[in-house]
Amino acid sequence: MSSFKNTAASWLAAMPLVPFFFVLIWSTGFIVAKFGLPYAPPLTFLSLRFLGVLIILLPLVLLLRAPWPLGSMRHIAVAGILVQAGYLAGVWCAIKLGMPAGLSALIVGMQPVLTAFAAPLIGEKVRGRQWIGLVFGLCGVALVVANKITLTGLSWQSIALCVMALLSITIGTMYQKSYCPHFDLRTGTIVQFAASSVVVLPLAIWLEDFSPALQTVQWTPNFIGAMLWAILALSIGSIFLLFTLIRKSAATQVTSLLYLTPPTTALMAWAAFGEVFSLIGVAGMLLAVIGVVFVVKK
Repeated sequence: MSSFKNTAASWLAAMPLVPFFFVLIWSTGFIVAKFGLPYAPPLTFLSLRFLGVLIILLPLVLLLRAPWPLGSMRHIAVAGILVQAGYLAGVWCAIKLGMPAGLSALIVGMQPVLTAFAAPLIGEKVRGRQWIGLVFGLCGVALVVANKITLTGLSWQSIALCVMALLSITIGTMYQKSYCPHFDLRTGTIVQFAASSVVVLPLAIWLEDFSPALQTVQWTPNFIGAMLWAILALSIGSIFLLFTLIRKSAATQVTSLLYLTPPTTALMAWAAFGEVFSLIGVAGMLLAVIGVVFVVKK
C-alpha cells in the first residue's frame, strides 16, 4: 500500500495542471453556496458535508489499509480545523447573515498578501517581484468584484466572520506547511474532517437546531447536487490538490493561486446564472493572472 501512496503522490506532484485544476474546482465554492444555502443553514450544510467525506473515505482507507499519521495527527487536526472549519464556517455564515459575496471575496482575497507578510515566520523569503505580483493580484480581485460590492446587509458580525475566515485559512495553510506538510492524503483528510466535525457539529446543534431528523434541511435537487459536489469535488478533490501544492511549493506561491478564484467564479456565475461580467472585470481577471505569474515564476 505504501507503493500505491508514493505512486499517487508522485503522479499528482508531477502534474503541471494541478494548479489549474485546483483553482477550477476551488472556485466552485461560491456557486455551491448559492445552490445550497437557501435549503439548509450554513453550519448544518457544513456538518453534513464533513460527515459525508468521512462516510466515503473511511471505508476506502480501511480497505486499502492506508497508514495513519500517528506521529503528526495532532498537527494535522489543528490545520484541518483552521482550513476547513474556521474558513468555511466563517465565509458561509457571513454570506448567510447578508455579507455581499463580492465583499466577502475581496476580504478573503487578502490571504496571499497576509501570507507573504508572515512568510519569514516559516523560513520563507518573498522576493521583490513577488510583492509586485501580490499587489497586482489584489488589485485584480478588487476590479473583478467591484460591481458586486455593496454595503447592503453589512453588519459587524458578518465582517468579523469574514476576517475570522481570512485569518483561519492563512494560519492553517502556514501551520500545515510548517508542522505537517507530508502525510498520507487519504488518512490525513479523514483526520482533518473528523476534527472539523467535532468543532462544527456542536455549533450546528446549538445555533441551528441540528438533529438526526434534519428538519431544517429541504431535500431539493439543487441541495442534493450542491452537497454531492461539495463532498466529492471540493472537500476531497480540491483538498487533495491543495495538500499536494503545499507539499511542493512555498506558502506564498500556493496562496497566490487564490487570486484566480474570484475571476474564475465570476466567469462561472456569468455562464450559469447570467450575472454581469463587465470590461472592468475582464481587466481585473487579466491583472490577477499577471500577478500570479509574477509570484509563482521561478
